Amino acid sequence: MHERKRILVTGGAGFIGTHLCRRLVSEGNDVLCVDNFFTGTKDNIEGLLSDPRFELMRHDVTFPLFVEIDQIYNLACPASPVHYQHDPVQTTKTSVHGAINMLGLAKRTGARILQASTSEVYGDPEVHPQTESYNGNVNPIGPRSCYDEGKRCAETLFFDYRRQHGMSIKVARIFNTYGPNMHPNDGRVVSNFIVQALQGDPITVYGDGSQTRSFCYVDDLVDGLIRLMESDEAVTGPVNLGNPGEFTIKQLAEQVIAETGTGSEVVYRPLPEDDPLQRCPDISLAKEKLDWSPGIPLADGLKKTIAYFRDLLA
Repeated sequence: MHERKRILVTGGAGFIGTHLCRRLVSEGNDVLCVDNFFTGTKDNIEGLLSDPRFELMRHDVTFPLFVEIDQIYNLACPASPVHYQHDPVQTTKTSVHGAINMLGLAKRTGARILQASTSEVYGDPEVHPQTESYNGNVNPIGPRSCYDEGKRCAETLFFDYRRQHGMSIKVARIFNTYGPNMHPNDGRVVSNFIVQALQGDPITVYGDGSQTRSFCYVDDLVDGLIRLMESDEAVTGPVNLGNPGEFTIKQLAEQVIAETGTGSEVVYRPLPEDDPLQRCPDISLAKEKLDWSPGIPLADGLKKTIAYFRDLLA
């Protein structure tokens, strides 16, 4: 029989958090969703609000939180450049102060805590594909560093809390993820391309389109997060979670045009500063320790994501 847990999800009204909350509630857990609604929305979790196992709290993780829980998924932080660069100081605070506050809560309650880190900790990688042992190539003073270095510092704090206090921690490095409930104006490449195509606008590709990304459908990613949380105590991570199938940005644009059935043309713009040219996870560790690998092909995931945006923009 499934043990009913009290689970806190910070950033629970955001893109990934919404899907995680639904999955955890469906498995019979009591879920407390905490969000300050900077990028998350109540619309994302509307279907959960009437469920007695689900509770919503407006709260900013840069301030302490006093609740009783068994597990914490710390997802709170704007994750797209357009949002995390809007208020870079607050972005760093969310990663660093948020980690300190959630680790303090976990320490007090004895909860297991998972940090949603990011592939951005690898910066513009000189190793391909990226393994967890690679320390990265990050610009500490660039326009993306509020996010990159904030997440790197959060990882530092998690492992120091484990060493100093013997806490049960998990760290997931999340690679590009897409699916329903993405913010239409988040500036991420999948949502950008789909929204532009559905509105009949030109699709904007930065650089020459040869840079690569690996796209993981959100259901696969959520499965990986839960497997990591429930894994053996000795498995702390960091663990890469993402799809190792690598696509150029130009290929993605062509596939979105094909799937939407629109006649959008592709236009090219200069590449933003510090935008990585290659991004692809080595998921050997996730396969070995979590028996996890993504199963949803890009074409299938795009169909579901496009259907979501069609309804949203109708």
